[in-house]
Amino acid sequence: MDLDVFIERHSASWQRLGKLARRPGRLTGAEADELIELYQRVTTHLSIVRSQTPDPATVERLSTLVAQARSALTGTHTPAWKVFTRFFTHRLPAAIYLGWRWWVPAGLAFYLVTGIIAAWIASNPEVQAAIAAPEEIREMTRAGGGYESYYSSDPAGSFAAKVWTNNAWVAAACLLLGVLFALPPIYLLFTNAVNVGLGVGLMFSAGRGELFLGLLAPHGLLELTAVFVAAGIGMRLGWQVIDPGRRTRAQALAAEGRSVVAVALGLVVVLLVSGVIEGFVTPSGLPTWARVGIGVVAEVLFLLYVFVIGRRAAQEGETGDVDASEREDVAPVSV
Repeated sequence: MDLDVFIERHSASWQRLGKLARRPGRLTGAEADELIELYQRVTTHLSIVRSQTPDPATVERLSTLVAQARSALTGTHTPAWKVFTRFFTHRLPAAIYLGWRWWVPAGLAFYLVTGIIAAWIASNPEVQAAIAAPEEIREMTRAGGGYESYYSSDPAGSFAAKVWTNNAWVAAACLLLGVLFALPPIYLLFTNAVNVGLGVGLMFSAGRGELFLGLLAPHGLLELTAVFVAAGIGMRLGWQVIDPGRRTRAQALAAEGRSVVAVALGLVVVLLVSGVIEGFVTPSGLPTWARVGIGVVAEVLFLLYVFVIGRRAAQEGETGDVDASEREDVAPVSV
């Protein structure tokens, strides 16, 4: 492409766009329509220059024009509190809801694998012997042993913070590493299923399985669901590398990546709640039914948040992505 010819051919449109963008409040209806048309046209020009002849001066000139026109079209910025509120009432729940076909099966597979491993360990003394020496297993599974005392091993506040940090790292790994063909989330889910199945199996073999489940359930229901969401959304991100659909691979990864960031931020809050439950409720003196009830209530509230609020937001067109005005401008392509 001859840049000089391109500039000469389109400079009149660029000058006209700049003139209209500098007085958006005094435009007639026809001029407003013209502003929109020129904005779309110059956005395409910018994409063409960037991809074919990335002259810094021209790119800067067109970027400034596009930014001025976008500002004129969108008006003043939305107040921060409205952005914050909309994030939790629309963008986050919609992003999680739209990924349920990934994270719900991931959760079911996790529980299936956990159950199989637990049953295998509980019913096979030779497997238990291969895991650890009998005296070590007894020390872990006895009343007041390692599995039971773990939840009161540190002061409640510091324990909750430690658990929150650890779970946040696991969730972040599932989300961000999912881009590697969805393999890391699958591996992390499997290793966690093995660890949980190991504990459940050993405790049931010692006749203390119900007590152990009573310790796991209060925080584990919400905590594991958050991990399932992270793994499922991470796998969906990885699938975009394999099959981006009608979008280019870069566009698909950009859109899914922005949704992943929204989910990551939201799961920080979800895991904070589960960490508080694990630090203050699980080791408390409350009866088992009360502790488990708190965990069930937290889980039900989260599921209602996703499948009621999130579903409604998705039906209204929310995708979990940022607003169109905040995305990078791209040239339209034929499909």
